[in-house]
Amino acid sequence: MADEQSAAGVDPVVADVPERHRYEISLDGERAGLTAYVDDGDQRIFYHTEVDDRFAGRGLASTLVTEALTDTRARGKRIVPVCPYVAKYLKRHHDFDDITDKVTPAALDAVRKAQG
Repeated sequence: MADEQSAAGVDPVVADVPERHRYEISLDGERAGLTAYVDDGDQRIFYHTEVDDRFAGRGLASTLVTEALTDTRARGKRIVPVCPYVAKYLKRHHDFDDITDKVTPAALDAVRKAQG
């Protein structure tokens, strides 16, 4: 899929948007999806991932989560996968096992507080 995007000259761009507590993925300048997080101490708790239906089937969710988790590692934070998509991704990709924490009641409370 990535080869098809590159061949068309359109590569996805992933960026952290800290004021909105999420990473966004854009394609050709248009936001295609996001993965939302809340930081709690040294943990980055991912609780929601979505890709707009118009962009489905292009592997963008995987690209988004890969980049978000890689950036989380670079920032010295640990990952807590509350989001079902992130949890599923981590079960298939073991590159982040060393910085992944289990979901706890405290992590769920942090998400609830962040959501208001």
